[in-house]
Amino acid sequence: MTKKISIFNNKGGVGKTTYMYHVAHLLARGGLTVLMVDCDSQCNLTSYSLTDGIIRRSWHDDGNSIYQNILPVYRTTGDIRSRMPSRVSADYDLFLIPGDLRLSNFEDLLGDTWSAARGGSEPALRAQSAMHRYIEFAADRVGADLVLIDLGPNLGALNRAVLASSDYFIMPVAPDLFSIQGTENLGNKLAAWRREWDQCNNAWEGEDLSIPSGSPSYLGYVVQMHNQRANAVNNMTAGWRIYGGRLEPAIRRNIVDKLDPLQQVVRWPDDVYRLGQIPNLHSLIPYSLKARKPVFDCTYRDGLRGEHIARAVDSADHFREIVATLQEVATW
Repeated sequence: MTKKISIFNNKGGVGKTTYMYHVAHLLARGGLTVLMVDCDSQCNLTSYSLTDGIIRRSWHDDGNSIYQNILPVYRTTGDIRSRMPSRVSADYDLFLIPGDLRLSNFEDLLGDTWSAARGGSEPALRAQSAMHRYIEFAADRVGADLVLIDLGPNLGALNRAVLASSDYFIMPVAPDLFSIQGTENLGNKLAAWRREWDQCNNAWEGEDLSIPSGSPSYLGYVVQMHNQRANAVNNMTAGWRIYGGRLEPAIRRNIVDKLDPLQQVVRWPDDVYRLGQIPNLHSLIPYSLKARKPVFDCTYRDGLRGEHIARAVDSADHFREIVATLQEVATW
């Protein structure tokens, strides 16, 4: 059974798209079929993965962007379309449902129909479940083992609809005050969404419509973007360590303790929710973005020189821990 995992934090600027892109490549190289989904209206994942020409074609009337596939639902002229995702790699099974700047338009419809959906209205539920149903179709079409969904940094109706479709979610966080603060509303919001999706499912009396469960389980968090020193504790500089040490207690208080009663928390044997730690890769990222390839694949042909080449090759090691975890999740 395909596992769907959202990469989500309501605080932006934590490197979630870069993180997801690299993890997806390593998972696919490890033999899994991976489908990435760009549901962030900024479309950074799409820009990272596809050429400008392919992106423009995905936005055309006959294109395969996430927006084009749910457009008849948005216009109330029909149901979801069934267009094939884009292949990202010729060497292994990595696919992408391209993002679209116009996806944010769909948020108004989701907001307007939410109350009716909780009352069991079929048109409203078709709108609320449109992205969920297309992602399910696309995952089945490519035979995906894992679906990784990139969400924008907000707690709006669009994320409510997509996160509800996920089996699990991961929070990339930076060791700073804003990431800690960003966890405070998240647990309460997710618990409220679960209650409301329960209303939708209980109110629906039909049999031919796949509705999200609204109960994604929390896998854990990944510390990103910290400055690194080889001789420092956990390789973090003292300044970053100040907030790094506050992350776990804040996440337990604001996320784990609020979702655990709803059975939406994965219980790890070591009872630790930090799934990995990825340092700031600084100037390597622009080379990676320009080349549209992972940092660890960049070479002198992509403009790297001297120490940058060795750092690029070694960067794959930063992702090994989370890749191993997701390979395990794929077997559950």
